[in-house]
Amino acid sequence: MTSKKVFQGIHYKTKKPIQVTLNADKIERIEEFDSDRNDYLPIITPGLVDLQINGFKGIDFNATSLSKEMIKDVTRALFEEGVTTYYPTVITNGDKEIEKAVYEISQACKEDEMISKTIAGIHLEGPFISSEDGPRGAHGQEYVKAPDWKLFQRWQGAAQGKIKLLTLSPEWPNSSEFILKCIKKGIQISIGHTAATVEQIQEAVEAGASMSTHLGNGAHLMLPRHPNYIWEQLAQDDLWTCCIGDGFHLPDSVLKIIFKLKKERAVLVSDAVYLSGLEPGEYNTHIGGEVILTKEGKLHLSHNPDLLAGSVQMLKEGIRHIVDAGICSFAEAWEAASLHPSRLMNLASKFGLEENAPADLVLLKQDSDLKISHTLKNGQIVFEGKYK
Repeated sequence: MTSKKVFQGIHYKTKKPIQVTLNADKIERIEEFDSDRNDYLPIITPGLVDLQINGFKGIDFNATSLSKEMIKDVTRALFEEGVTTYYPTVITNGDKEIEKAVYEISQACKEDEMISKTIAGIHLEGPFISSEDGPRGAHGQEYVKAPDWKLFQRWQGAAQGKIKLLTLSPEWPNSSEFILKCIKKGIQISIGHTAATVEQIQEAVEAGASMSTHLGNGAHLMLPRHPNYIWEQLAQDDLWTCCIGDGFHLPDSVLKIIFKLKKERAVLVSDAVYLSGLEPGEYNTHIGGEVILTKEGKLHLSHNPDLLAGSVQMLKEGIRHIVDAGICSFAEAWEAASLHPSRLMNLASKFGLEENAPADLVLLKQDSDLKISHTLKNGQIVFEGKYK
């Protein structure tokens, strides 16, 4: 009995026809071949990796009603979007609520091997962020606090060590010491929702901070032209820049600067909230309060259209926007949502479409809508669409 699978398609980067042979959960062989039907072959790409996703299709990772079954449902739904690895993102909330959320996620991983392989870790976004309006974004001010190592250890215990990424603001006293402790425990630190000074950002990077969370969002509406915390993070060579590419969170000019400057350290995230996929209208969220989802796909606080409350578009839509705007090629945009986050987090999937790499693949129909025909996770077909 063999566990091998063979797929033919167009390499997403070289644009040449290839035959990919999978053996169990690995890519065993990639061979180019001559084909007279290139237009009918799917595009073969690495699986997408989302470092920041708060929920999907009505399921919120931050809701008190979150259950293991809900997490499994979201994971299966994300396979339909080409996401083969993700970091469920738990944001600023009450201490007990955060503890319950990370516990439920860890239990879902414990009970289901495929879920465990797909959820590479938990992203804790807050509550150690700025309390100022603007930088705080839609996070509840009453829950914001200074970094607390004892409290974080409690959450990490509930998560069974699954918290792998933490967004904080280094404007708090003793932030560098807290960052050092996290780094020693293998937790990546990202700077976000911050009003930090240039010096505080520099100290955070020296302590080991490696990423910026949705740079350009979660910020004051007005800033000094220079220096400011956005320019400083862009100037830090050791910081990877995560950004939301939906066309609402950042203007194309800023996205272009990020991709031109950061290159292989530019990372696309969805920052999708549980309202993703729902109808336009007014909604009441337990953290952001009253929000409005427009027919154009923009989500903002009801009292201030300039303050966004997350994204309702997935990584595919961000990739499409980046490409349609002429910011970079399809291959570059896709890698910003697959290989780049994998490399940042040092995942096995960082090798992408190469022999001996994990068989996390997405097969796309050759059209501009990025329709998915197959998603494979660890060599298993986890989604098979109608576009073949």
